[in-house]
Amino acid sequence: MKAEAEALLIQRCVRGDEAAWNEVFDTHYDAVFRFLYGQSSDFTTEDAEELSQEVFLAAIQNISAFQSRSGLQTWLFRIAMNRGRDLIAKRRALKRGSGQQTLPLDPAGGRRGGRTIPALPAAPTPDPAEQASLADDFEQLRTALDRLGGPCRDLIELHYFGEVPIRALCIEFEMSVKSMRARLRKCLKRLEELLPMRFRVYTPARVPSNAENETNA
Repeated sequence: MKAEAEALLIQRCVRGDEAAWNEVFDTHYDAVFRFLYGQSSDFTTEDAEELSQEVFLAAIQNISAFQSRSGLQTWLFRIAMNRGRDLIAKRRALKRGSGQQTLPLDPAGGRRGGRTIPALPAAPTPDPAEQASLADDFEQLRTALDRLGGPCRDLIELHYFGEVPIRALCIEFEMSVKSMRARLRKCLKRLEELLPMRFRVYTPARVPSNAENETNA
């Protein structure tokens, strides 16, 4: 959606236009859902749907304060990051306190509340041991991201998990393309230092070149 059209849509949302909010929901729901689903290996489709509903409710409650220069979807992703992290932290606390396991990963799509939940791309179903190993790997990656913290964690999640383009990040964080590329490289290096060598294949191999940035912007 072009910036001018999105600005008009946001103005309608601020006025409480229900049709405008339906358009926002239909346009951005799937992206927010997938972003949240990838926040934790413990998240089920139901978890991601409930968190998505919380994200859009928070957006409705705070739309008058909307200031994300890089676009509405980036703003929704930033809300989603906070909601997902809150749930992850609560579950970790419960696991430490009770020793109980959280719900297993459910890779299938489904329906709830009359809405179709987008299914993730089909992939071979791992055996239980492999699935447990993947979940453990993912948990360690998320732990490393949490230790990384600050703007670096946000940049990595937005760009590599949310697929927010470089130029949108530059606008959001008020940085030049050159500075943003340098920051991403630095952040990835710091993340790799927090991970054992065998996990480094999970981190993005490189930051796109100028030509790729122009293409993806």
